[in-house]
Amino acid sequence: QLQASGGGAVQAGGSLRLSCAASGHSFSRLGVGWFRQAPGKEREFVGGISWRLRSTTYVDSVKGRFTISRDNAKKTAYLQMNSLKPEDTAGYQCAASWSEATGPHSKYDYWGQEALVTVSS
Repeated sequence: QLQASGGGAVQAGGSLRLSCAASGHSFSRLGVGWFRQAPGKEREFVGGISWRLRSTTYVDSVKGRFTISRDNAKKTAYLQMNSLKPEDTAGYQCAASWSEATGPHSKYDYWGQEALVTVSS
């Protein structure tokens, strides 16, 4: 099971950190991806972190602003979002994968609920 938290409302330029806490799995062997879906739009891959090398990948629109990390001891992954823009407004979900790759087309086996992020201008 995955549980996302940390969403909220912030002004443009502000920061938020989302957490994705896992339970009941071997979290250290799971890759984690973050996705978002804005109203009226399709779900978009934001970024991911692999379990073996902790390598990260990001969609171009968030590179340099968002950072994904993980703490295996706490069974938690994080999405640090800085310099937020109104277009970052969306429901954010974390997902976990048994595969090494954590890209937009990887197979994700577990999904958390949405954490809403609202960025006002």
